[in-house]
Amino acid sequence: MGLETPCTLERARRKTVGRALLEADHIAFRGKTRSERFLLADVARVEVQGNALMLDHADGPALLHFAEGMAAKWLAKIRNPRTLLDRLGITDQSRVVVLGVDDAEFVDQLTRKVGRYKTAPAPNTDVIVYGAESVDALSRLPELKATLVPNGAIWIVHRKGAEATLKDVEVFAAGRRAGLVDNKVSSFSATHTAERLVIPRADR
Repeated sequence: MGLETPCTLERARRKTVGRALLEADHIAFRGKTRSERFLLADVARVEVQGNALMLDHADGPALLHFAEGMAAKWLAKIRNPRTLLDRLGITDQSRVVVLGVDDAEFVDQLTRKVGRYKTAPAPNTDVIVYGAESVDALSRLPELKATLVPNGAIWIVHRKGAEATLKDVEVFAAGRRAGLVDNKVSSFSATHTAERLVIPRADR
C-alpha cells in the first residue's frame, strides 16, 4: 500500500487522533470516532505548515499534524507519486503475463514500459497480473505458480468496495493452498485493488 502514518486530523476546529494512509488517488484518515477520505483530485493545494500538512480541499481546509519531518515526506510523495507499474514492481526488463485484465490505462502504461507482453501463461515469468472475480478463478494459482521465476510475483486484481465479488482473505487463503504467501496490497485503479502473492523464500 501507500504511506501510512499516525497523525491528528484538524478540521473545522475539531481534532481527532488516528492514522492517515496515502493511496494513489486519495488520502484516507481513520480515527476512533471519525473517518475522512480526501480525493487528491479535489485538493487544490497541498503545503507544509510547521509539522502539519495542509490540504486545501473542496469541502474546506484540513490539517494533518504529524511527528517532526513527516509532513515534508508526505508532500514529496504526493508531488512525486509512484506509477502503477512502480507499485507492481514492473520494470522495462520484466517478463510479464496479463490474464483477464483489460484496463486501458494499465495496458497503455505496460506497453510503453515493456513493449510486448504475453496473454497466456509462459515459463520464466517475472510478473503475472491476473484478473479474478471469484474464488473459483483462484483455482489456477498452482498452474500460474509453476510458470514463475523463483522471485516472481502474481498480482490478483479484482473489484473493490461495494462492487467486490472476491475478498482479500479469500485471495490469501487460496494463495496459501497453492504454496504462495501474500506480502503486499496495492490500489490498481479507482474500481480495482490488487494483492501480491509470491513463493516463500524457503521454497525458492
